[in-house]
Amino acid sequence: MRDMVDIPLAQRESVFEVEEGTALAPKFDENGLIPVVTTDSKSGEVLMHGYMNKEALLLTIQNKEAYYWSRSRKSIWHKGKTSGLTQKVSSIRIDDDQDSIWLIVDVEGVGASCHVGYRSCFYRSISFESKNKVVLKFEEEEKLFDPEVVYEGQENPTKL
Repeated sequence: MRDMVDIPLAQRESVFEVEEGTALAPKFDENGLIPVVTTDSKSGEVLMHGYMNKEALLLTIQNKEAYYWSRSRKSIWHKGKTSGLTQKVSSIRIDDDQDSIWLIVDVEGVGASCHVGYRSCFYRSISFESKNKVVLKFEEEEKLFDPEVVYEGQENPTKL
């Protein structure tokens, strides 16, 4: 069980306060989630996209480590708890209407954030080389860790 300080979030009472005020008043979607983009503090590279619920957001603020809501597992996910690739939060930003979060992190260990073993979850790009066929091009040449070893015996979070 996680000990969590209950950090009060502001009510969304006026557009001015949401856009120009200093109170944190995040807008969670109908599932209680808010999207999160996570980047590396040194390179600025996008490492991953995920979601947080209120508890994950508050745990992230409190512990200065990234917590997400795993939609596949339907539970709080402390990034790096299993792999040792913890995301230490250096900055948390929220967008203009407070419905999206940007985490800026330093990744512990080998510096990978992708459960597949690559540095970034965005390790492939959509190639423009062919007009008749869409193919993915690998932007990262090699994995930084072997997910079969790191996550041995655990279910893969990717769902078909």
